Amino acid sequence: VYIGDERIAAETVFWAAGNAASPLGKTLGVPLDSAGRVMVNEDLSIPGHPEVFVVGDLALVVREDGTPVPGVCPAANQEGTTAAKNILHIIRRQPVRKFRYRNKGDLATIGRSRAIADFGRIRFTGRIAWLLWLFVHIMYLVGFRNRLSVFIQWAYNYFTYQRGMRLITNAGRTRPGAVD
Repeated sequence: VYIGDERIAAETVFWAAGNAASPLGKTLGVPLDSAGRVMVNEDLSIPGHPEVFVVGDLALVVREDGTPVPGVCPAANQEGTTAAKNILHIIRRQPVRKFRYRNKGDLATIGRSRAIADFGRIRFTGRIAWLLWLFVHIMYLVGFRNRLSVFIQWAYNYFTYQRGMRLITNAGRTRPGAVD
């Protein structure tokens, strides 16, 4: 690993990054939070422009209890559906609807053949949770070909003990002024 011109030998490298919204939010002239997300109205429109909707990572959506909707894919999908329906309501001159986030549960892998599943009152861990995580993520992919391709890649990596993550480095290249 290189930090500036200094080389640090390491077998394992951890990378952690903050999360910031797209710089597009700054161009809208509306209030942003500290991460650059647009503070949207209950219907996902931006203040002062009921015809403009912001969803996903760029939107700060606050629930009725004052907590933000988590920045996860299922929330973004639900936001997109609500925004699309609200656009149709505007076209049809119907009232728009408030966005309501429905948490269907949380799944996370925590290691090889291990995961956690949390569905409120039902929680479990281990191989069963991991298999559920695999199934859910494959089923959310679009199209049979994509599902099959990802399944084959994951199966190959699993049975051959290939690592799922890759770190791109300048290993093997000499850097100007670098000393080995």
